[in-house]
Amino acid sequence: MDRSLAVERILRSVQPHQLLDGLRSALEEHFGAVAVDLLMADYSLTELRRVTVLPYTTDPVSVVGTTAGEAFTTQCATFETVEGGVRAHLPVSVRGDRLGILAVTLPEDQEPPVWAELGRFAEALAHEVFVADRDTDLYVQARRSSRLTLAAEMQWQLLPGRACARPEFALGGQLEPAYAIYGDCFDWSASARKLSVTLVNGMGDGTSAALLTNLAINALRNARRAGISLDAQAELADQALYAQHRGQEHVATLLLEFDLATGAIDAVDAGSPRLWRFRDGKAERVDFDEQLPLGTFEDTSYTVERLQALPGDRFVFVSDGVYDVAGPHGELYGDRELAEAVVTTADLPAAHVPRAVLAELGEHRGGGPAADDAMVVCLDWFGPNPGADLAVTAGS
Repeated sequence: MDRSLAVERILRSVQPHQLLDGLRSALEEHFGAVAVDLLMADYSLTELRRVTVLPYTTDPVSVVGTTAGEAFTTQCATFETVEGGVRAHLPVSVRGDRLGILAVTLPEDQEPPVWAELGRFAEALAHEVFVADRDTDLYVQARRSSRLTLAAEMQWQLLPGRACARPEFALGGQLEPAYAIYGDCFDWSASARKLSVTLVNGMGDGTSAALLTNLAINALRNARRAGISLDAQAELADQALYAQHRGQEHVATLLLEFDLATGAIDAVDAGSPRLWRFRDGKAERVDFDEQLPLGTFEDTSYTVERLQALPGDRFVFVSDGVYDVAGPHGELYGDRELAEAVVTTADLPAAHVPRAVLAELGEHRGGGPAADDAMVVCLDWFGPNPGADLAVTAGS
């Protein structure tokens, strides 16, 4: 049997909690691997943590200043000479969502096709881990450098992921404080023709804010999956929130829907999340007609606004936990600072931008604890995919 087929067959056949054990045995048998480790990115995206039977039992690997961290950041394989051979650090990612790194040590350097083959195994492992998370806590536990609050547990489980990439666009998002987030959240969904992006800032603290955001996100998903227009989605979610809280609690929300064939954008601004656009080397804030947050009054009507995305555009979304942050002397992290952050991160991939902006925000805050949770989402618009219409036509 071909060794690649043998390794992939083992990955598909083992129990979810045995993925690493199965892969390690297969690579030892078919490639002579000396060591095989899986390192998962932690919730703050600052550390890589080894998957072990017991969590918190090994030292983390920093994303900054390490060979493994370089592979995670660049999403390209990196290599180092170690005792016993050559260690490759291979990105473990699924559709643009960076999960971690597969570290494989072979007794001697190999030709590029061998490393490429191992890179494909890392990609296959990513898909298997993604599915395995439904059935085991092993990989979720490995991502933690400390215990999550209950609210943070609820919020991270609510997310679609932290990154997504297709020929038309690339997305990345991050929440802070990663281990104690409560009200901020984001959501996205892509079909053959549309990309929906939702930015949410729920009021309140702790689990009450997380419960409010959960209700809002699921009400919006329910409306979106019914196939109705963007304004009607906002109105149904507004009714669901008002029915539950009678206007005592509300959710500031920005809803967007991208036409993947044209770049046309429909938007409903129902609150505080803000949008910045980077185009032709300049960053500018995109202003909408701000409407009432969801759940404020019964039977609120919402209006759709329209704008146009051009190939090469970058969109950066932030919550009030970013633009209302005060520095040590009371100075706000305002429009000027945000514009500078968007410009200085222009060369980074979309998945890396949120972490970079939040790191700069922490410096502005003076390193102290955050007074509010914060959300940053970055979307790069590459332009329509010429093959998309053909695929839709073939499948229709």
